[in-house]
Amino acid sequence: MHHLDPQPPPCESESEPKALIQLRQVVKRYRSAGGEFTALKGISLDIYPGELVGIVGKSGAGKTTLVNMITGIDHPTSGEILVNGVAIHKMNENQLALWRGRTVGVIYQNFQLMPTLSLLNNIMLPMDFCGLWQRRISAERALELLRAVELEDHAYKLPSAISGGQQQRVAIARALANDPPILIADEPTGRLDSVTAETIFQIFIRLVEAGKTLVMVTHDESLACRASRVIHIADGQITGDSRPRGEGEP
Repeated sequence: MHHLDPQPPPCESESEPKALIQLRQVVKRYRSAGGEFTALKGISLDIYPGELVGIVGKSGAGKTTLVNMITGIDHPTSGEILVNGVAIHKMNENQLALWRGRTVGVIYQNFQLMPTLSLLNNIMLPMDFCGLWQRRISAERALELLRAVELEDHAYKLPSAISGGQQQRVAIARALANDPPILIADEPTGRLDSVTAETIFQIFIRLVEAGKTLVMVTHDESLACRASRVIHIADGQITGDSRPRGEGEP
C-alpha cells in the first residue's frame, strides 16, 4: 500500500491536547406509534486528535445513533456536540451538509457507491457536493486516492465490476476526497471476510498514523481491541472506556 495523506504533526503548545470531538450530556429520543424510545441517555465523551476509537456494543445499544450525532446526520434531543469547537447541534440542514462534506468522511458497511458511476467519479462526487470540484485537479486527486488503495487500474470500472473488499477500499478513498480530519466507519468490515477485513483495518491504521482521527463502530471485538481506545455502549449509555494494551507492549 502507498502512504496515505501525510499530515503535519499537531501543535503541542499546550500541555494537554484539546478534544477534537466533544459530546456533553447528549440525549436522543425517538417517537413512534409504540411510544417514546431513548436511544442515548446523557452521553458525555471527548475524542482527541489522532485517536483510533472503537465503539462496541450489542445491536440496539446506541452505537450508530452515537456516530450519527457526531456526523450531524441526526440531531440530539438535548445536549451539546462540538467538533473542533463548532457547535454542530445548532446548525441547520444546509449548514450541516456543507460542514459534513468538508470535515467528516463516512465509510459504511454496505459501501454506498453510486452503481452507475465509475470508481473515479464516485470519489469525485463529494468534491462536487461541497463546491470543491475542479475538472483537472479533482480527477488527479481521485486518481491519487485510488492509487493509495491500490485500485488505480480500475478507475473507470463500475462498482459492480469489482469485489466487495475493493468496493470498501473505494469507499475509503471517497471518504478522503475532501481531506477531512475525521473519519467515521460504521461496521466497515461487517460484510467482508477476515483477510479482507484485516486489509481494511491496516488502511485505517495508516490513516491514523498520517494524522486522521478515526471512529469505528464494530461488532468485531478482535479489531476493536487493536484500536487505541475502546468505548463500550449498552442501553444508550457508555459502560466502558479503555485503552487496550497495544501489540508488542509488555
